[in-house]
Amino acid sequence: MTAHVTGDEREPAGGRPRPSAAGLEQELNPLQHLILQRLRERGWSYGDVARRGGLPRSTVYTLAITRNLARPPRPATLDGLAKGLDMPVSAVRAAAAESTGLHYYDESPAGPQHAGDRERELLIASIDELTPDDRRHVAALVESLRKKASPEATGR
Repeated sequence: MTAHVTGDEREPAGGRPRPSAAGLEQELNPLQHLILQRLRERGWSYGDVARRGGLPRSTVYTLAITRNLARPPRPATLDGLAKGLDMPVSAVRAAAAESTGLHYYDESPAGPQHAGDRERELLIASIDELTPDDRRHVAALVESLRKKASPEATGR
């Protein structure tokens, strides 16, 4: 009986133990983190992302495993990666730029209280990609959540 071994389960060369999952997360650059998080969330493989984005699988794999990017990937690669990950291009561009030591902003940078809040960044970046009707639905949901959290609404 043979076990199926994925790339993540192989022991590194030299027989050194792998870092723990928490330690590995800390070693990831922002683009790696974005790609791997999306793969986990959606249950996708590198090949799935590559097919969805019209990229070679090797490109997606390389971006997911390369810790120190010398320069950001080409714009067409980032566009394909964003499509493959089903994410806003601006979020992928920002992560790629930050992974090379640059900072990319579509708008003014977030204040220190929001630094590193990827969910917030994703929401802000994706709002322009929604249809006007979808933005109205999102606005209604946000307003409903704000009323629900409001002390006056709960009688506190």
